[in-house]
Amino acid sequence: MKICVISDTHTDSIDNLPRQVIEDLSGADMIIHAGDFTGKRLLDALRKVGPFRGVYGNIDGPDVRKELPAIDTVQAGDFDIGVNHPAEGGSPHTLEQRLASKFSGVQAIIHGHSHQTKNDFRDGVLWFNPGSATGKFPARQKTYGILTIDKEIRGEIVRL
Repeated sequence: MKICVISDTHTDSIDNLPRQVIEDLSGADMIIHAGDFTGKRLLDALRKVGPFRGVYGNIDGPDVRKELPAIDTVQAGDFDIGVNHPAEGGSPHTLEQRLASKFSGVQAIIHGHSHQTKNDFRDGVLWFNPGSATGKFPARQKTYGILTIDKEIRGEIVRL
């Protein structure tokens, strides 16, 4: 199973995503967006591309918030994946402590907010942040993620 993971796109149009991101979204078994869309038009477009899950972020307005949860757990194969932006915002320096308390029994935690990539296994849990697919500051470049799930779960950060 291939899951394409994006976050912190800060755009209301799928046309503002890099072509390579759109191609990977189209070829994925599932799309996960970890918040900060900025507009419902992008959410609607992603739902048309393929099987979609997502959470709203701290800058998303009521149109996105009424469509998506703040926190979700996605089952993919034999794995449970926690997804949270976090919608309450806050310092990126305390992000992991806040996220860890929201999930138990998951094998991966996907999040956004910091715009900085992460692909680390700690204590049996994959911590995964795809960065910003549009390179929105403070991201240093445009990035997104691919999760591959078979007998294990593996993350890859794609840098554009």
